[in-house]
Amino acid sequence: MHIAPWPQLFLPKLPEESLPLPELALQASTGIQRFGNQDLRMYVCGITPYDSTHLGHAATYLTFDLISRYIQASGGSVSFVENITDIDEPLLERAVRDGVGWQELALNQAQLFQGDMTALHIIPPQHFIPATSAMSLVDEAITAMKKNGFVYSVENDLYFDISSFLDRLPISLDEALSIFAERGGDPSRVGKRHPLDPVLWWANKNGEPGWESSHGYGRPGWHIECCVISLRYLRGEGYIEGARKSGDSHLIDIQGGGSDLLFPHHFMSGVQAEAITGVPFARAYVHAGMIGLDGEKMSKSKGNLVFVSTLINEGVDPMVIRWALMKKRYSEDRMWSDSLLQQAAEEVAQVRRALSQSEVAPAQPLIKEIVWSLSENLNTTSALASIVAWSKESETNPAVNESGVVARALDSLLGLAL
Repeated sequence: MHIAPWPQLFLPKLPEESLPLPELALQASTGIQRFGNQDLRMYVCGITPYDSTHLGHAATYLTFDLISRYIQASGGSVSFVENITDIDEPLLERAVRDGVGWQELALNQAQLFQGDMTALHIIPPQHFIPATSAMSLVDEAITAMKKNGFVYSVENDLYFDISSFLDRLPISLDEALSIFAERGGDPSRVGKRHPLDPVLWWANKNGEPGWESSHGYGRPGWHIECCVISLRYLRGEGYIEGARKSGDSHLIDIQGGGSDLLFPHHFMSGVQAEAITGVPFARAYVHAGMIGLDGEKMSKSKGNLVFVSTLINEGVDPMVIRWALMKKRYSEDRMWSDSLLQQAAEEVAQVRRALSQSEVAPAQPLIKEIVWSLSENLNTTSALASIVAWSKESETNPAVNESGVVARALDSLLGLAL
């Protein structure tokens, strides 16, 4: 699948008097992790492109956009990789249902996703990699895991032996078995060594798409795709031997995605990476909360997904969508509603009125408040409250010609191009 280039964004710099920034403290599954002026390796699990970008997607990618912005504003750099799961059961099923080719469906939805992310002012990854372009990487990785004793066969399908990592499960075994069955796993398959063992390579069946490999004609499992894409594009060619010799405590800094990926996907990808290289995968697993609608879980099965492109086509300003998604902290499950969107529109309009003035309240105290809020686990609720308070003060007590300074800071730190 050939994806058109993702438009780049210009990041304004903060004024010198705002620097240095405090370290960014993130609540990860491994506890609080701190990041400062450094070179950050970040991998975020991308979409399965069989449907439009919904608000849950937007909230997730906004989370890691904020992390990237903060690190870059601090003077650090971010190596950011994202995949596209462009071969998977839901994609194949949707293509059959709609009577279109699976490649055509994947390409169209991936391009729509890029457009939605660009509208929301999301910094693009340096590498946006379709799983279908990573087959040779999967082949190489499975070969390495075979040599390390982690691979076995069940009726020509290859499985990963998870027994060495069961003591690291992030949830109870009973809960893991239940979730594994719900999210693409096959715990009851006869012949598996352990019910939680995930598939690495499916032997071809029923005329599904397949690829030649040293392990037979077929296609990869879900978890190994993200594993190898992250390693190759964040660690470079020769990453298997390079990781063993590096002495690094972890292969990458941040593995990110929605909270629904905590298990099995992030756990499985991480232990497979360690099985390949002998080095633990991510220093921090960071997860964005889920988005509901009017008091109910938002899901495909309920048919109540809200799509970014639909809102934009209805005339909703993408910056209002972005503001509304930041009203609660990224890690919280939260509800979307018309009243939330209306409040966001009113607050954005108020801030824009202040920014249009020739004189406003001083910029530096506001920037300091935003920075401290973000540094404490991306507390966007507090940051937006500070911006609204500043805009009201600017209307009643304008003092300095610094609206441009504020506008650039809002863009740099929060991605609000107002």
